[in-house]
Amino acid sequence: MDEYMPMLEKAMNAIGFAQMLPPSPIHDLNSMKDATHLSDSTVRKRMICLKEMGLADYKRGKATIKMEVVSQPYAVLQSIMPSLASLKKARRFGRYYTPTDANFVKKHLPSGSIITLDYRAHEITRFQTPLDLYVYVDSVKDVAKLLKSHGFREGKRGHVVLLPKIGSFENLTERIFLDCVANGGRSFMDAAAIMLTCGDEIKTRVRFAGDTISRVRKELLPNDANH
Repeated sequence: MDEYMPMLEKAMNAIGFAQMLPPSPIHDLNSMKDATHLSDSTVRKRMICLKEMGLADYKRGKATIKMEVVSQPYAVLQSIMPSLASLKKARRFGRYYTPTDANFVKKHLPSGSIITLDYRAHEITRFQTPLDLYVYVDSVKDVAKLLKSHGFREGKRGHVVLLPKIGSFENLTERIFLDCVANGGRSFMDAAAIMLTCGDEIKTRVRFAGDTISRVRKELLPNDANH
């Protein structure tokens, strides 16, 4: 993890910038300037940095930011760096663009492959129906070649996602949890579900909003929703 600290340190100005923004599904250049009192060029630099970290999408002056991720304490940001680095190198593939793609790949994965995020979180919690099959593999290049030989095409629409193994997998439940935190969005809800389901296996103290925990607990434990 230490090797990724320079990357995190370099990004701290951009993360601090994101933390200054008000909650909003979409930010534009002018609203970000007004909220932070920074110049056009500085705002663009901050957003490019967040995009490079996999913490935001930024195009034509419009931005969506993983606010639930950038708002985490520094120690959590340290812990998710390997996950962010792996996700940044992700490659997507699809053949029929239905769940049959994931079923085929699960049957043909080389030994040593590790399923994470959607499918693994669902196995652990039964919380959300999985959408994408994320898999850590020893050689992304070799598995990509295998998939292409079976008619898979690489592109943004694919639901099979290959990830390089970066960081530690010693505590697999913790790593899957951290992957969910780093991925943000609906995966952040999976992270909350894993914490509620396997809290004794989770060492990283991630910050969840009260309403997030309440929503997840209500679906996981509907009989306890009012307790």
